[in-house]
Amino acid sequence: MNLSRRDALKLGTLSAAATMLPSGLAQAQKLAPAVFQPLPLGEIKPTGWLRRQLQVQADGMGGHLDEFWPDVSNNSGWLGRTGESWERGPYFLDGLYPLAILLDDPKLKTKANRWIEWTLTHQQPNGMIGPASNNDWWPRMVMVKVLIQHYEATGDKRVPDVLTKYFHHQLAELPTRPLQSWGLYRWQDAAYGVQWLYDQTHDPELPRLAALLQKQGFDWTAEFRNFPFEKATDKTILGPQGFDSPLPERAMQAHGVNNGMALKTAAVQYRSNGNRQQELDNFRMQIGNLDKYHGLPNGMFSCDEHLAGPSPVQGTELCTVVETMFSLEVALSTFGDATIADRIEKIAYNALPGTFTDDMWAHQYDQQPNQVQCSLNSKPWSTNGPESNLYGLEPHFGCCTANFHQGWPKFVASLAMSTPDDGLAITLYAPCEIKTKVRNANVHITVETEYPFRDTARITINADKPTRFPLHLRGPQWTDGTTVELAGKRTNLPSGGFLAFERDWKSTDVITLKLPMQPRATRWFHNSLAIERGPLLFSLDPGQSWMKLRDRKPTADWQVFPTGPWNYALATDEAAATKLKVEEKPVGDRPFATATPAVTIAVPAHQIDRWRSTDGVANPLPESPLTGKDLASARPQETITLVPYAGAKLRISAFPQIKA
Repeated sequence: MNLSRRDALKLGTLSAAATMLPSGLAQAQKLAPAVFQPLPLGEIKPTGWLRRQLQVQADGMGGHLDEFWPDVSNNSGWLGRTGESWERGPYFLDGLYPLAILLDDPKLKTKANRWIEWTLTHQQPNGMIGPASNNDWWPRMVMVKVLIQHYEATGDKRVPDVLTKYFHHQLAELPTRPLQSWGLYRWQDAAYGVQWLYDQTHDPELPRLAALLQKQGFDWTAEFRNFPFEKATDKTILGPQGFDSPLPERAMQAHGVNNGMALKTAAVQYRSNGNRQQELDNFRMQIGNLDKYHGLPNGMFSCDEHLAGPSPVQGTELCTVVETMFSLEVALSTFGDATIADRIEKIAYNALPGTFTDDMWAHQYDQQPNQVQCSLNSKPWSTNGPESNLYGLEPHFGCCTANFHQGWPKFVASLAMSTPDDGLAITLYAPCEIKTKVRNANVHITVETEYPFRDTARITINADKPTRFPLHLRGPQWTDGTTVELAGKRTNLPSGGFLAFERDWKSTDVITLKLPMQPRATRWFHNSLAIERGPLLFSLDPGQSWMKLRDRKPTADWQVFPTGPWNYALATDEAAATKLKVEEKPVGDRPFATATPAVTIAVPAHQIDRWRSTDGVANPLPESPLTGKDLASARPQETITLVPYAGAKLRISAFPQIKA
C-alpha cells in the first residue's frame, strides 16, 4: 500500500488510538493518542505580519549565524569537522530547518540540508548518531527533533530507519550507560522523539525505551508535588565550584531551561500511562507552582539562570522562553486544553520578541519585565553575570545564540492541528494559510488577521470537493465575548475552550471571528498593576539611548540607557482600566518595532520620586496602593503612553498603584 506523507502520519495517530480499546482487543502495548495531531511541517504557512516577522529572523542572525559564528560554522562537529560537537549545532538547526521550510527559502534550505545529510549518512555501525567525539545523550535529543521535522516536511524514508537503529542502540546502552547531567533532567525530550517514532512504525521496543527513559530520568512530578523552590535562588546553589564544574543536583533542579523543558513531562507520561486527567492535573500543578512562586507579567517565570522569584526586575533566559513554548505546544497537542494555547500566545507575543532588537541581529540572555537599564552595571541576577541583559551576539553564554531560532517557526507550525473527530482545530490565532487533507478532500483555509494587535479574524474555507468536517475554534480565557459569525448566524465561543462547527463546507464559506479586547488590569508582585489587552502586555518605554560596547561583526554588543523617567505609579484600578483610551496604528514591516507600535494605551499616572534605581536596577517595587512617604513623593498626575511589551526595549511593565 502506497501512502502519502499526510496519510502515513495520520495512520500512525489512528493506530495509537488502539490503546483506548479494551485490553482484550489490543494486540500489543500501545501508546495513548494525543488529543490533537500537529500537521506536517509546511502545511501551515505564515502570511501577513507573521510572515514578515519570520523574514526579519531570516534576514537577521537567524539566517546568517553560520556565516560568522564559529560554533555553528563549517567546522562544526555536526558536519564531520573538529569544531563544537555538543548542543549548538543541533540547537541552531532546530530553528533554521523549519524557518527554511516555512519561508520556502532555497538558500536556507541548502544551509539546513547539509546538516541533515551529514547526520543521516554518518550513522555509526552500532546505531549512534552525531559526532564520535562525544557520546552524550543530551544533544542527540535535539537532533532527533530536527530529523522529525525533516521527515514531516519531506517524507524522507531514511529518517525512521536511522531513528530506529539509534533508539535500539540507546535501549541496549542505557542499562550500563544511563542518563546523566543535562540528559537526566531533559529525558522527556528524548521520550517525545521515541513516542513520535512509535506513531510511525509501531515498533514494540519503543514503549520500553520510553519507560526506561522515564525511570532513569529526574522525577519532575514528585519535584512539583513537594515544590522546594518557593523563593528566589542565589549563587550558593551552585556550590563551591561555580560555573566551571558540573552543577550540583539542586542547581540543575532549579535551572530555568530544565524547568521549561520539564513542562512536557506530563504529556509524555500520559502517552505512556493513558491517564489523561491525572497527567493534565500534573501539568497544571507544574505551571501553577512556577506561576505562584516565580511568575512574571510577560507569561514567563523568572530564571536568571535559576528560579528567581516574582519580582519584575528578575530576568528570564531566552532559551527558557523558546523551550517553554515548545513544551506548551507539545502539551496543547497532547491534552487539547485551550488554556494552554492562551499561554503560548502570551509568551509568543510578549516575551519572545521582547528579548531581541527589532532587526533580530542581537538578543539578550536575560530579559526583565521592569528593565530600566541594560548595562554591565545591572546585577539583579540569581546566578548570572553582568552581561546578562546586554543586547548582543552571545551575551553571558552562547546557548541562546544557537537556540533562539526555534521560537517563531515552531509557533507557526502549531497554529492548527487535526482533531480526533477527523476535523481541524485552529489552535492559535495569527495570519496564515493552511493546506491539508481532511476526509479525502484537499482543504485550503486562510486566516486573515492582524491579531494580536486587532480583534478580528476572517477565516475562509475552500475544498476541492464538497466536504463535511468539524472545524474547532478557540475562545480565549481572557474574554467571555468571543463570537463567530457564519452563514448569517452568530455564536458565542466558550471562554477558555473550543467549539466545533460541523457543516458541509462550500468555497464561499467565510467565518468572521471577533475577539473583544478591552484593556484590563492584572495584579502581580507587591500587588502591582500590569495593563493587558488581549494577549498583549503593555509597558512604559522611558526612551532609549543605545551605546555600542563592542563590535561583533556583522553585529555588535549594546548597552541601553533610559532618556526619560520610568518611575511611575498608575492612577487606575481593575474597573477603570476597561475604559482606558486605546489607539490602533498600522502594523509595520517589523511588527514589534520600537518606533512604530501597532497599538498604544493612555493611562493616568504619577511619577514617584522615592522609587529610584541602584546600579542600573529599579529598586524594589513599592507595595500597592502607595502609602506614607512613597505616596507623599508623588508628582502631579499626567498621562503616559504604554506600548506593547516587545517594543519597549527598556520598560516598566508592573507598576505601583496610586489611588485616583
